[in-house]
Amino acid sequence: MNQPGHSALILGASGLVGSHLTRLLLSDQNFDVVTILVRKKLDLDHPKLMQVFLTEELSLIKADHVFCCIGTTMKKAGSKEDFRAIDLELPLKIAKMAKDNGTKVFCLVSAMGATEKSVFFYNKIKGETERLIKEIGFQNYGIFRPSLILGERKESRSGETFAKIVMGILKPLTPLKYQGIQAETIAEAMRQFALSPTHFKIFQSDEIQKAAKLTN
Repeated sequence: MNQPGHSALILGASGLVGSHLTRLLLSDQNFDVVTILVRKKLDLDHPKLMQVFLTEELSLIKADHVFCCIGTTMKKAGSKEDFRAIDLELPLKIAKMAKDNGTKVFCLVSAMGATEKSVFFYNKIKGETERLIKEIGFQNYGIFRPSLILGERKESRSGETFAKIVMGILKPLTPLKYQGIQAETIAEAMRQFALSPTHFKIFQSDEIQKAAKLTN
């Protein structure tokens, strides 16, 4: 049985997966402290919660487990440079800081099809991010590659809405690996990996589903 006393750091707590993960860890007795890195304060209050602005000095933040759930779209980022800054440079900065401060477990939300060999910029950056963080040398590193992430977003994404409709119609004929996946399922799989980590593992979307159901 895992002993209480773990600390967690979450990047992307305001997002779809990150918000579910934050609530999961706050209700998990294995974690005593949950720190979230934010651009602006979230309307969330809990005795175990600490909110730290990204503009503050971050080098002194320490956590046993770090969860990177941040992600944007090309449309929202506005340019390839800004997309790279959000999806690669910021996670890499936090990962390096975490390793220097003794983090043993790092979890990254990536994307299905992530590879540096991809002709698609989005997947190429995701693949590069995976590799660069792996090279940092965490004792335990989990990469989660979900397909289309399902859940109620704060902002509307018309392309995703259309994809959800199509995927819903085709679901009976679609392998689990390619089916849409609920954000809370991804969050639960990350929590499970953090508490019982393996040295290095890449979870494809169907494996995320299975990992999350181990205790459900």
